[in-house]
Amino acid sequence: MNDDSSIARLADSLKAQAASLRPGDRLPSSREIVQAHGVSPVTVSKAVARLVAEGVVTTRPGAGAFVAAPPRPRETDPSWQTVALGGRVVDEAALTSILQQPAEGVIPLTGGYLNPVLRPTKELGAAAIRAVKRPDAWSMPPRAGVPELRTWFAGETETTQNDVLIVSGGQAALTHAFRGLAAPGDPVLVETPTYPGALATARAAGLRVVPVPADDGGVRPDQLAEAFARTGARVFYCQPTLQNPSGATQSLERRRQVLDIARAAGAFVVEDDFARYLTTTPPPPPLVALDTHGTVVHVLSLSKITAPSLRVAGLVARGPAAARLRAAQIVESFFVARPLQETALEFVSAPAWRRHRAAVAAELDERRGILLESLRRHLPDLRVELVPKGGLHVWVRLPPALDEPALVERAQRAGVLVSPGRIYHATEPPGPWLRLTHTAASHRAELAEGVIRLATAYGELAADAPGASSAGRPGRRGS
Repeated sequence: MNDDSSIARLADSLKAQAASLRPGDRLPSSREIVQAHGVSPVTVSKAVARLVAEGVVTTRPGAGAFVAAPPRPRETDPSWQTVALGGRVVDEAALTSILQQPAEGVIPLTGGYLNPVLRPTKELGAAAIRAVKRPDAWSMPPRAGVPELRTWFAGETETTQNDVLIVSGGQAALTHAFRGLAAPGDPVLVETPTYPGALATARAAGLRVVPVPADDGGVRPDQLAEAFARTGARVFYCQPTLQNPSGATQSLERRRQVLDIARAAGAFVVEDDFARYLTTTPPPPPLVALDTHGTVVHVLSLSKITAPSLRVAGLVARGPAAARLRAAQIVESFFVARPLQETALEFVSAPAWRRHRAAVAAELDERRGILLESLRRHLPDLRVELVPKGGLHVWVRLPPALDEPALVERAQRAGVLVSPGRIYHATEPPGPWLRLTHTAASHRAELAEGVIRLATAYGELAADAPGASSAGRPGRRGS
C-alpha cells in the first residue's frame, strides 16, 4: 500500500471525525487509531502532523491531539484610509449593474455581450488549441503585440501595422487613452447619452466629463464646436457606429464634420468602434480611416462579437500620442498575454470568423424584430424613436412622469433585468429611459417573455400611481 495515500486517507478520516466534535475535544489516542484503522504508528504520526499544519487539531505532549478552535479573524481599523485616499472616487456601480448575472429564473434584458448560446465557443476553443501549439506561444510577445495580429487590425481600420497597439480589451484601451491624452482636472467631451464605462473610466482618471447633445445622427456638430470653444477640451469621446445606448450611426458627412471640428480645436477624437461587427448593414468608414492628421485614437475590440473573456483590442494612434500610449501600456501591464493574442489571430484568420459574423447579423435582425413587436404589443406607452441597424440594444423612452428607478426595481421583482437610462448620462437625465438588450436572453421565446414580465411591472407601477385608471395600461399575455 502506498504510504502517502494511507496518510492522506487517514488524515481525511480524522478530519471528518474532528468536524463532528467541539473545539477542545480530544481525538482518540494513537494506539486507538492504530487499532481502528489498521495502520502503523508512523502513519498516525504523519496524518496528525498534517492536520496540525492545516490548523484542524493541536497536540499537547503526553496528552494527545485535540480539536483546534477556529482561528479568530484579525481585527483591523482601516478608517485612516479615508484621509489617505482623498476625495476621488472610483464608481463602478453602473458597470456592475450591466455586468450583473441574472439569478435562476430571471430573464436578462440587459448586458454588454452575446448570450453564451450565440458565442462561437467551440470555434474559439479550437483556435485556442491551435494557438498554444505554436512554438513561441508562451514566449514574450513584441511590446506592441503579435505582428500578424497588428496587421489584421490595421487592415480592418485602413491603417498600418505600426499604428496598432494590442491591448487587453476595449475598456483597457479607454483607460490608456484617457490617461495618456489628458491630465487630471482636464475636461473631456462625450456624447449624451453615452457608454457608462467611458464615464467611469474618465472620472477614474480624474477628468471632468462634459456632455454634448446628440440626435438620431449622432453628436450634433454645432454643439460639439461650441463645447470645444467653451471648455478648451482637447479630447472628445464618441461611438460613431451604433452608439451605445441610442443606436445612432453617424453618416459619412457628419463624420467628416466631427473630424474638421476636432482638428480646428487641436483636439483628439477617441473613436470607440465597439459595434463594427454588430452591424446588419455596412456602416460608413471609421473616423480613423478618414483621418490624415493623427486626430483619431481608434479602439476596435473583439469581445462584443465573440466572448467576454477574449480581452483583445487594437488601439490605433499616430505620432507622439502613439508613443505615449505604448509607453503607458508597458508601465501599467507590460503586454497582453501571448496565448490570448495568438488565439484571437487564429480565430479571425479562420473561415469560422466570417460564418460567425453572418450568423450573428441574422440573429440580431430576428431578435430586434421580436423585441420591437413585443414592445408594441405589450408596452404601447413606451417609445422607440430610433431603430438601430444592428447592435445589441434598443433605447426606449418612458412616459415623462414615470418613476424610472421604481420601474427597474419592480421589473427585477417580476423576474426581468433592465438597464436604467440614468446611468448613460453624465449629468441629470432629460427624462426616464431604459436600454433593453435583445441578445442577453438565451432564446427568442425567453426574450418575448422578458417583455411580458416588464409589462407586468409597468402595469403594477401605473396602477399604484395617483389617479391611475385601467385606460392606457399595457397589454397582457394573449392580448
